[in-house]
Amino acid sequence: MKALLVRSLSPDLAGVELADVPSPQRGPGQVLVKVRAASLNFPDLLMTRGEYQLKPELPFVAGLELSGEVIEADADSTFHPGDLVFGGQKTGCFAEEVALDAATVRKVPPALSLPQAAAFGAAYGTAYTALVELGGLRPGQWVLVHGASGGVGLAACDLAKALGARVIAASGSAAKLEALQAACQPDAVLLAKGKFREAVAEITGGALCDLVYDPVGGDVFDESTRCVAFGGKLLVVGFAGGRIADIATNIPLIKGFSVVGVRAGEYARRFPERGRAIRDAMLELAAAGKLHPHIDRVLPLEHWREAFEAMARREVVGKIVLEP
Repeated sequence: MKALLVRSLSPDLAGVELADVPSPQRGPGQVLVKVRAASLNFPDLLMTRGEYQLKPELPFVAGLELSGEVIEADADSTFHPGDLVFGGQKTGCFAEEVALDAATVRKVPPALSLPQAAAFGAAYGTAYTALVELGGLRPGQWVLVHGASGGVGLAACDLAKALGARVIAASGSAAKLEALQAACQPDAVLLAKGKFREAVAEITGGALCDLVYDPVGGDVFDESTRCVAFGGKLLVVGFAGGRIADIATNIPLIKGFSVVGVRAGEYARRFPERGRAIRDAMLELAAAGKLHPHIDRVLPLEHWREAFEAMARREVVGKIVLEP
């Protein structure tokens, strides 16, 4: 079968190719899935460079998440051939077929297309874990979402709006602000460059933000410490900006806010009951038509380089989906 194979690590995708690899063999407790759509995540790009915290042994097939059709499952499984499902694992999803642990798979809600289902799990899992599970999001609160044009950013905007929050969608690109307004209909958009605290204060009537969702880091994190309301939370989701920020501990002490690290996948692994509850809550919202994963573009798998390079250039609004 065809799969996107990472043979060596490099900054320019030189070690990545679409190759013929053996089809996966399903083990007990697994489902074999024919992949219909697989979404690109920022960690997929980082893993081709060796810059992600997870460093798979080479060579490995890239890809964190997918949707598709069940080919084969255990006789006593809740899944049957022909079921449309979505799920994921640390690697291996950019392929024609994937064997997944049944516990990581869910049936596709009718309200989601297969591309949307492929783009759902990781981004919305991160958003829900950050905003609701760790952030304690309540209706009416102000939420500042950085990197809002990315997959995890747009998911956070979409989820927060669905749960009744007031959302400021922020981007470092002025060109993306109009697209953000159309994609997630936030209460406000913000150019997150330089000193943006006064703009946040004006938008919120001086209240500042109960939650700040930050997958960017660096200068954005530094200025965000000035945008958190007393008793609020600054949610550290990632470092897409490249620099890991420092903070003097007197700042959260004096301003009375918390800095909270978010590792959604690890949280679900360490607390499996909470992980299941998070997935169930997300599915309930999706099934009710309250969540709307935004797809930037759908490309055939053989156009994988276009997808990775667009992500590297920060051109994407939402998620890119690859179809084998």
